[in-house]
Amino acid sequence: MEPREAFATTGDLRDGLASTGYLADDALATVTWLALRLQRPLLLEGEPGTGKTALAEAVAGALDLPLIRLQCYEGIDASQALYDWDFPRQILHLRAVEAVAADAGDVRAVEEQLFDQRFLLDRPVLRALRDAPAVLLVDEVDRADDEFEAFLLEVLSTWQVTIPELGTVTAATPPVVVLTSNRTRELHDALKRRCLYHWIDHPGLERELEIVRSRAPEVSESLAAQVVSAVHRLRDDGGLVKPPGVAETLDWARALQELGARELDLETAAVSLGAAVKYREDAERVRAALDRILSR
Repeated sequence: MEPREAFATTGDLRDGLASTGYLADDALATVTWLALRLQRPLLLEGEPGTGKTALAEAVAGALDLPLIRLQCYEGIDASQALYDWDFPRQILHLRAVEAVAADAGDVRAVEEQLFDQRFLLDRPVLRALRDAPAVLLVDEVDRADDEFEAFLLEVLSTWQVTIPELGTVTAATPPVVVLTSNRTRELHDALKRRCLYHWIDHPGLERELEIVRSRAPEVSESLAAQVVSAVHRLRDDGGLVKPPGVAETLDWARALQELGARELDLETAAVSLGAAVKYREDAERVRAALDRILSR
C-alpha cells in the first residue's frame, strides 16, 4: 500500500502516530495527513525541542517505512546529499586489472567499470528516491545555504536526479518528505510554496503532561505534573536564552526518576537543572528564581 493510502482519515493518522508515542493535535495531524494524500513535502518550523524531528520518526514508524535522515549544516552541497564514488574501491579495481593488456578496447572497458553501480555510494536523497517508499527527513534545512535550497527544490519538484555516468534515477513512489527548520534564517518562498507548512509551538500544559505520560510512563503521575508545571512557568517567565522544549521536559522528568525523587523540590530541582536548561545564563537565572517558580 502506498503511503498516501495508509490512513483513511486524519483520525486514523493521529491514532497511528499515537501508537508510536507521538501525540499530535488536530491541526498537526491534519496537515500531515494532507501531505501524505497530496504527496507534498511537509515543512515544519518551530523552536528547538518542540517535536519536529520526532514527527518524522513517528510517521516512519506509523507507516512501517525506513527513515532516511539528511542532517543539514553550513556548507553542505548537492554531492553530500546525493551520491559519491567509492574512490578507494575504484583504485583497488584499477590495481586488480593492471595485468590486463592496455590496448584501446581494454582501457575503455576499465573506465566504464570504474563508474559501475557497485562503486556508487548512495547519500540520503538518492537513497530515498531509489528505496521509495521511504520517509526522507531533511533536518534543520535553515542551516544550509541558498544553493542547497535550490537543489532541494528541483528534486522535490521532479522526484528524480541525474547521475551523468549512469543516467536518471526516478522514484517509483515519491518518498514522504519532512523538512524541519529552527528558523535561524528565513527560507525562500519558492521552497515554501512547494511544501505544506506547519508551525509547531510548545504544547499546552495538559497535552505536554499526556506526552510525558506516553513517552516516560516510568515517571510517577505527581512528579510528571510538577515537572510539566515548572517547565511551563520557565517558558512563561521569558528572558531565557533557550526555553526548555518538550525534549527537555522528558529529560528532566526521567532524570528526576533516576535520582529517586518523589517530588520536585528545591534541592532536586537545583541538582538536576542541567537536564532542562542548557545555557549558563539560563541556569543562573533559573536557580535564582527556583523558590518562586516551585512555590506557585
